[in-house]
Amino acid sequence: MDILILAVVIALVAIGAISGLVVSSRTKKQLPPPQAPSSTPTITAPPAEPHVGEEAETPREEPRRTIEEVDLPTAEEALEAPAAVEDPLVAAPPAPEIEIPEPTAGRLVRLRARLARSQNTLGKGLLNLLSREHLDEDTWEEIEDTLLTADVGVTPTQELVERLRERVKVLGTRTPEELRALLREELLTLVGTDLDRTVHTESALDTPGIVMVVGVNGTGKTTTTGKLARVLVADGKSVVLGAADTFRAAATDQLQTWGDRVGARTIRGPENGDPASVAYDAVKEGIAEGADVVLIDTAGRLHTKTGLMDELGKVKRVVEKHGPLDEVLLVLDATTGQNGLVQARVFAEVVDITGIVLTKLDGTAKGGIVIAVQRELGVPVKLIGLGEGPDDLAPFEPEAFVDALIGD
Repeated sequence: MDILILAVVIALVAIGAISGLVVSSRTKKQLPPPQAPSSTPTITAPPAEPHVGEEAETPREEPRRTIEEVDLPTAEEALEAPAAVEDPLVAAPPAPEIEIPEPTAGRLVRLRARLARSQNTLGKGLLNLLSREHLDEDTWEEIEDTLLTADVGVTPTQELVERLRERVKVLGTRTPEELRALLREELLTLVGTDLDRTVHTESALDTPGIVMVVGVNGTGKTTTTGKLARVLVADGKSVVLGAADTFRAAATDQLQTWGDRVGARTIRGPENGDPASVAYDAVKEGIAEGADVVLIDTAGRLHTKTGLMDELGKVKRVVEKHGPLDEVLLVLDATTGQNGLVQARVFAEVVDITGIVLTKLDGTAKGGIVIAVQRELGVPVKLIGLGEGPDDLAPFEPEAFVDALIGD
């Protein structure tokens, strides 16, 4: 009996062991075998999703082609190939648009209102004084003070007062119209209607006309040179500019900007270079190009031991190796009044001044400076500046100027 029980127990144990082996075998078949971790993980990008209506494409490796199989262009095709597109980031800047200045004929008449706003104090003051019923000595002294305050100058003032005394005495009764006509006539006599106010830009030789512009810095010298180029271009002349003010950093660039606006070429040199060398090269290039006029902007001060006047004399001598100077224009700031006459005297000692340019005559300047500077130098005012605009430089016209002084 005991032997039977022992046999049953052994059988049950054997059946249980066999069942466990079967279950373990089935479990191993269902799970994938573990993989050893890679030292470098591999990241695979997901495939791009196809667009609507398209099928995903399986990338294919292109077969290699031999050199004989590559389609190379023929020589004719290469010649006909379009040129490479220029990179816009490194493309050259567009050329500046050439401006067409307004005609100079009658320009002062067009600017007369601007001139009158700042200058007719002189005319109105004189007319009010002359209109008094009794012109006693105190009144004549007031008339004299009015003229001196307007920068007419001592000698011209005395001359004008004496003539007015005589003519008023002869005239007797004085209507406003008679006084205005009388004052206009006397002022025109002082300003001068018979002076040659032409800016001479034509050479007697087969070379361009040469114009040298001088003056101290701050008078508007370089700006005036640029505006004068516009005046000449408006009159149909071709111009070459010489940037000989090499000691002022902005002068060369400023002058070139003026030239570019009207298509005038600017000859320049290194900063702090020799002004005479630049002037010489400008005239040389003007001759080579067949230009009508060469305008030379000179230095108004120097940073070297050489005196300003010595340098101007050198520029003049060097330029005259090509031909004589046709015009030497002295630029004066009209607002400096009688102090500007001191500058005028110094420049006149070194170079032969042939004409005056009065700038800033639309501001606080006194109109009488026109009379004073002409009397001091014995040369006419040829141009006047009446504002900051590019075409505000006008040929001086005595009649228009005096009419602006006394008003309508």
